[in-house]
Amino acid sequence: MRSSVSVFAFMAVIVAFAYPAYGADIAKIGVVNFQRILSESEPGQDIQARLQAKGGEMESDLRSLGKEIEALEEELKQRATVISKEKREEIRREMDIKRYDLQSKQKKYQSELRELESKMLEKLQTEIFSLAEEIGKKEGYLLIIEKSAAIYYPSSIDITDQLIEKYNASATDS
Repeated sequence: MRSSVSVFAFMAVIVAFAYPAYGADIAKIGVVNFQRILSESEPGQDIQARLQAKGGEMESDLRSLGKEIEALEEELKQRATVISKEKREEIRREMDIKRYDLQSKQKKYQSELRELESKMLEKLQTEIFSLAEEIGKKEGYLLIIEKSAAIYYPSSIDITDQLIEKYNASATDS
């Protein structure tokens, strides 16, 4: 008896709160795929190209330092029996210094690249969020969320293409 009263009271509360919603507009929700915007928009592609170019420069520098170390190793191998002990020690010290330089540069370059990527993506994200907010206000969206925050959504509420188009247009205007 008591449980049927609880169920009835619960149903009454639901109906009371749901009834006014019948006359209200349906909430307009949008979903944005930030990763697609990064890979398909002109500014996003520009960021990726600049990061790849910078990474390529760094990799080239590291590769040349690695070749210097290999050359020293080869020299030591070939001349090990004909050079003095002091000269062998000198070549080994030089190799150790170059190895340490290589490791230091690798860490430095990784840090620089991560920092550059972070700054560029933060700027892109700020611009995208601003455009999404503009679209949301203009078109009456109640909520616009990033795709990764949604477990399920119908493709009809995905506004990524619209955002890419607007972002590309704003990038060419600047």
